[in-house]
Amino acid sequence: MKLRRRDFLRAAAAAAALAPAPRLARAQAYPAHPVRLLVGFPAGGQVDIIARVTAQWLGDRLGQSIVVENKPGAGGNLGAQAIISAPPDGYTLFFGASSNVVNTTLFANLPYDFARDTTAIATVNRIPLVMEANPAFASKTVAELIAAAKTSPGAINMGSPSAGTPPYLCVDLLNMMAGISVVHVPYFGENQMVTDLLGGQVLVGIGGISSGIGHIKAGKLRGLGVTTAERLPQLPDVPTIGETDPGFESSGWNGIVAPKNTPKDIVDKIAGAVHAIQGDQTFKDRLFELGVTILTMQTADFSKFLVSETEKWGKVVKFAGLKPQ
Repeated sequence: MKLRRRDFLRAAAAAAALAPAPRLARAQAYPAHPVRLLVGFPAGGQVDIIARVTAQWLGDRLGQSIVVENKPGAGGNLGAQAIISAPPDGYTLFFGASSNVVNTTLFANLPYDFARDTTAIATVNRIPLVMEANPAFASKTVAELIAAAKTSPGAINMGSPSAGTPPYLCVDLLNMMAGISVVHVPYFGENQMVTDLLGGQVLVGIGGISSGIGHIKAGKLRGLGVTTAERLPQLPDVPTIGETDPGFESSGWNGIVAPKNTPKDIVDKIAGAVHAIQGDQTFKDRLFELGVTILTMQTADFSKFLVSETEKWGKVVKFAGLKPQ
C-alpha cells in the first residue's frame, strides 16, 4: 500500500511538473508557419507602405514570413471585421490605424467595437500629415488658401483618403477652425488621391506624409503645411498649418492588434519583437525616410490608448456632425 501511494505521489508530481509544458511549447514554436498581416487600406497608401516595411523587419525577427494582405473598404472597417472574425491563434494580425477607433463613432450600427473586440499588441508609429497641392494650384500657402476659401465658399475642392482616416478628419477640422467651407472629396484610398493630385484632377488634398514626401521633394507636388505642432525635419521648409491657424494639430498612428482572446504568450512574443525592431537604428532611419516616427507603448498602455482614442475622436465626430461618405 505504501508503495502504491508513493508511486501515485510521484506520478502526481510528474504531472504537475509537465502541466505548463503545452503553453511553453506553444510559445517556443510560434510562429511555426507564415503569418498574415491584414491592412484595411489599398496598396500604395500611407498605412500600406508602413505595414510592408514593418512586416519585413518583424518577419526577420520572428523567423517567419509575414505576408501583407490588403482588405480595403469602408475606411478600414472591412479589414477590422476580418481580424475580429479570425481565429485567435496569432497567425492573423491586423495593422490597426487611427481610423479604426474613429469609425466606432463615425459609422452607425457597426457590429463591433474595435477597442473592445481586439487584442492590443504593440504600437508601431505616429503619422504626420501634410496638405499638398498640384503646382498649378493658385494658393501657394495655407493663408492664401484660407483667404480664397473665405472669398469664394465652396470653390475649392480638397481631397482626402477614406472616411474616418486622420486626413479625412483634418479637412473638416480645417473647415471648423478656420471658418471656411472647402468641398470635401474623399477617395477610396490615398494612392488614388495622390495620383489625381499629380494629374491635376484635384488640386489640393491632405494625406499621410509617406505617400507624398517623394513627390514634394521632387517638386511634383507642393507642401503647403504639415499638421504637426512643429515643423518636420524631413520637410523643414514646409510650415505647420498651426502657424497660420493657431491650435491646429493632428496626426495618425499605427499599431498591431490580434483577434480577441489571443493567448498572452503569443501577444508577448510579438510585442517583444516589435519593441526590438523599434530599437534598431536602421529601422528607425527607414521610417524617418518615409516621414513617420516611432511610437512605443507597452501592451497594457496600448489597450488603454485604444479606449482613450475612441473617446477623443468620438467627441470630434459628434461635434462636427460628420457622416461617412
